[in-house]
This record gives sequence, structure tokens and C-alpha cells, in this order.
Amino acid sequence: QVQLVESGGGLVQAGGSLRLSCVASGRTFSRYAMAWFRQAPGKEREKVGAITWSGGSTFYTDSVKGRFTISRDNTENTAYLQMSSLKPEDTAVYYCAAGTSIWSREYDYWGQGTQVTVSS
Repeated sequence: QVQLVESGGGLVQAGGSLRLSCVASGRTFSRYAMAWFRQAPGKEREKVGAITWSGGSTFYTDSVKGRFTISRDNTENTAYLQMSSLKPEDTAVYYCAAGTSIWSREYDYWGQGTQVTVSS
């Protein structure tokens, strides 16, 4: 089992920045690819991006490319989502997830989510 806990969400004005953290406990964090998803009210869950176990490769959905950066620190069992130039349409609950591949849609472990609200 892997337990994931997100933090860092909050209210920010458009154009601002936030950094989300996802701390893992349980089985070896470094074995897993890590992903960030988001879900806005009334919308389907969207995969924002992902990072390989080593941190050597990343994936981003088109809407966040150039604005969001995923990183990880395997010594701290933590993954990060740095969000810049935030837009109101980025408002959502953000979830981190652990799995076997950055390309997968299915992930094995999920956090509880953290709310990000971007005001215009």
C-alpha cells in the first residue's frame, strides 16, 4: 500500500502561482510513476501530467504545457506540481496518484485531493 497526501491548494488570483505537494508513505515511493489529475465541478477527471520514477521524463496535457511543472524528490518521498500563470479554468480539485507508467490512465493509489481556486 501507498498512502498519498496532497497539500498546497488554496485561493489565488489569475496569473498567480501555487505549488502542490504530494507526500507518500508506505511502499517504496521511487518505484512508482507519479501523476497529477484534476476534476472541476461538472467535468470529468483530467490528467494534468506525470513523471517517471526517476524523474527523467514528464508528460503534460496541452492546456498546462509551459505553465505547470511536475517534479519529485525521492529522498523526501514527495512529488510536486508547480503551477504558474494560473487561469480561472484551472480551478479544480487536484489529486496525485501513483502507478506504473506515466502514459497510463489507470493508477494504483490516490490521494484525497486538494482544492485549487483561481479567481479572475
